[in-house]
Order: sequence, then C-alpha cells, then structure tokens
Amino acid sequence: MTTSSRTLAEWFEAFDREAFRLETLDDYSQSGGVEAYQAFLAGEPQLESYRSAPWVDTVRNATRAGKRMYRVHVLSRPLTPYLRFELAWGYHRNAEAGEEFFILDTTDQDNPILHAPDFWLFDGQTVGAMNYDGEGKYLGAEFPGADRLPEFLAYRDTALAHAEPFTEWWAKYGE
Repeated sequence: MTTSSRTLAEWFEAFDREAFRLETLDDYSQSGGVEAYQAFLAGEPQLESYRSAPWVDTVRNATRAGKRMYRVHVLSRPLTPYLRFELAWGYHRNAEAGEEFFILDTTDQDNPILHAPDFWLFDGQTVGAMNYDGEGKYLGAEFPGADRLPEFLAYRDTALAHAEPFTEWWAKYGE
C-alpha cells in the first residue's frame, strides 16, 4: 500500500478487481443525499434524483465491468433514523446496481473491530481512510502508508468473518 496521488473519487475509476468499504458510523446525514434523507423522514416517495444519483452509475459501471464492490456496516439496533434511511433506500438502490452489502450487528455480540475507521480498500492494496465530523459530515480521505496495510486488511477480514449478508439481516430486522 502506498500513499496516493489520486483522489478517492479517482480510485473508483482506477481500481481493477474490488473495492471494499467499512462503515462504522450511525449517521452520515451531512455527507450527501440530504434532500432524500429529509424526504424519507417525511414519509415521501424516493426522489428520482436520489434513485439516479451519479454514485449508482459508478457502481453499475464497475460491476458490469466484472469488478466487485462490497461493504460491511457495523451497527447495533435499534437503528438510528439515518440508518433506517440508508439501509431501506440506499442499500436497496445500490444493490440493484450490483453492490454487495453485509451487516456486522453488534447488538448481541461484542464489536470485533473496535476503533476501526471508515475506509475504502481498493484491490487489497490502497486504503482511503475516511474522516467525518461528529455530525456525519465527510471531511475527506487520507491515504495511509504501506506499513498500515495489514491493519486495514485485518479490519476487512474480521468484519466479513462476523457479518451476515444484508438480505438475510434485513429479512430478520428490516423495517
């Protein structure tokens, strides 16, 4: 793993095989899709602009090219309003474009990856560690050096080993 001259956005075009995401927060409400989140909270239908957001094209283009995009979200129940939105609208929307989702539910078990940051891992080699403020606003990504790659690979592997497919989890706990 190396630091990167590319931005996080550029990595979504540049990765060859897979992009893995670890999500650890209960609220990303200030990081995009704010209008859709407000519509969800108000009980309104899903906005067309949300259903056809550029991210959906990014996922669809990657998966059609044979690349894997997948993520694990570490969470506990009861779900926050934001998580209800993200899982009900966002995960279903992105899954239709080909992204895979897993849930590591810590409601009845200890979190096996305490203190893990949010990150994207591209091709098992490049990490974009995500930074957020306390309100769920995305502040940017950092690209740690090669010495930290084993740490992020361990986070990914441990999260996947303790997670279950989103569709199975949603069938039990979805709203």
